[in-house]
Amino acid sequence: MPPPAAKRVCGLKMPAVLRIGTHNGTFHCDEVLACFLLRQLPEYKDAEIVRTRDPALLSECDVVVDVGGEFDPKRHRYDHHQRSFSETFHSLRPEKRWVTKLSSAGLVYLHFGQRVLAQRLEREEGDPEVQVLYDKVYENFVEEIDAIDNGISQWDEEPRYTVTSNLSSRVGHLNPRWNDKDQDTQAGFHKAMEMVGEEFLDRLDFYHRSWLPARSLVEEAIRTRDEVDVGGEVVVFTQGGCPWKEHLFNLEQELGIETTVKFVLYPDQSGQWRVQCVPAGPHTFQNRLSLPEAWRGVRDEALSTLSGIPGCVFVHASGFIGGNRTREGALAMARHTLKGAAKSSANGN
Repeated sequence: MPPPAAKRVCGLKMPAVLRIGTHNGTFHCDEVLACFLLRQLPEYKDAEIVRTRDPALLSECDVVVDVGGEFDPKRHRYDHHQRSFSETFHSLRPEKRWVTKLSSAGLVYLHFGQRVLAQRLEREEGDPEVQVLYDKVYENFVEEIDAIDNGISQWDEEPRYTVTSNLSSRVGHLNPRWNDKDQDTQAGFHKAMEMVGEEFLDRLDFYHRSWLPARSLVEEAIRTRDEVDVGGEVVVFTQGGCPWKEHLFNLEQELGIETTVKFVLYPDQSGQWRVQCVPAGPHTFQNRLSLPEAWRGVRDEALSTLSGIPGCVFVHASGFIGGNRTREGALAMARHTLKGAAKSSANGN
């Protein structure tokens, strides 16, 4: 769309104030987030938010979200309520995997999200970190809002309990109650936009300052794993406390790793070392390879004597994690387990 015509005030040519249009009445999380995201961009920073269903007033807006019955990015119209609308992230950007029907939040994020993130992080849009965070924020923040607004359940059966504290629910509670004398939604809408915006920026900050550095640490460990063990099935993190599981699964797939990692080693807070089994998947307690049955529940000298490895501290009763006083000892525990599994496999067990 061309920029709005400039206005003259006292003989001076002043830029016209841009307008973001959305519906009035009861507000929802999707248009609240859509308006907040647009206001993060320089051109919409001081934009007026016009809440109306009047087609004549909406036609004067520079961008319209969640109302108007149109999806036309060239004209900056981002509604999803029309019968003909069935777009998803994947349908509009086939390289992306998400197939949840988009709400106005998802539509605005799809078209403007990379610019918003680049603006907030002071990076170029094409920066690899911006691309990774763009995907992460959609999958772990915006997609939920899309699904709830479009009435898409997380499951096919009846839920065992009700969740009423998610962001969409909290936005809904900021609307006037049905029996309030004052049914004006304007103050509640702006309060909701402040709340949603604060949570969006807080989540982005977490992913940028905590989640992304963890990914870098895991990627470095994967790329150098052959220096730890020739089989490439053990990785070492130089720092403990790193949330590694999600990153490990994703990076194995992205990097095309055929021989999957079985164990991760890292120092604990006391300066000792842990050897932890990699789960078979992100949502299971089953391991790709557990520590030996005979070691489980055994501690200290008894474990060192049993395993033949000095410095052993413990192995959990379920076999998913163990400890040793040194890095070399923890690595020996992993190697012993791998060797035993290979021998068992060779014998057909």
